[in-house]
Amino acid sequence: MPDNTKVPAAASAGADDLIELGRVSAAYGVRGWVKVQPHSAHADVLLSIPEWRLARLATPAKGAASAQPPASAISIHKVVTSRPQGATVVAQLAGIADRDQAEALRGMAVYAPRSSFPEPEDDEFYWVDLIGCTLYGQQDGVAVLLGRVEGVLDNGAHSVLRVARQNLDAAGVAQAVLDAKGRPAEILVPFVQAHVHTVDIANRRIDSDWPLDY
Repeated sequence: MPDNTKVPAAASAGADDLIELGRVSAAYGVRGWVKVQPHSAHADVLLSIPEWRLARLATPAKGAASAQPPASAISIHKVVTSRPQGATVVAQLAGIADRDQAEALRGMAVYAPRSSFPEPEDDEFYWVDLIGCTLYGQQDGVAVLLGRVEGVLDNGAHSVLRVARQNLDAAGVAQAVLDAKGRPAEILVPFVQAHVHTVDIANRRIDSDWPLDY
């Protein structure tokens, strides 16, 4: 499982297709370049797409996810050139000619349509397509439901699936598993070939050897 940030591109590029890749953190230099802090391992996408969509979002309520920006809030900027700069990406955008203009973009979210993402190599997946997949593990050699992938973390050495535990009820319907305090139970599963055997994005299913009682 080489790079868990890659997956086949989507067909549409509508507003709901936008993926937030990072945030403009600062101006870079005096000629209008910007510095972007990528989310997770999205630097490769930022460096490969020809234009960025920028939007300034209201701060979400604590614990709430960022909402998709309305079309009226999005500005599209052609990327003249870009390059990695340590853990960040720096870029020159068309129409941004000086430091003051670049500083005005500070804090803006950087988006791109999933359909613009580069085609992945074999066994590479974008994290956005792993989220929502059902993860199965093993018990006595039999596939068993573990839960739903809610997020993907990066611990520096490899990626980790954050999975909300689920069980099947008597009718075969997935139900959330709660911990001793009544909160949704979660497990972390390393997204490495030693444990994750197959990823079927089309059917939203991931099979692993992770034990049910881990």
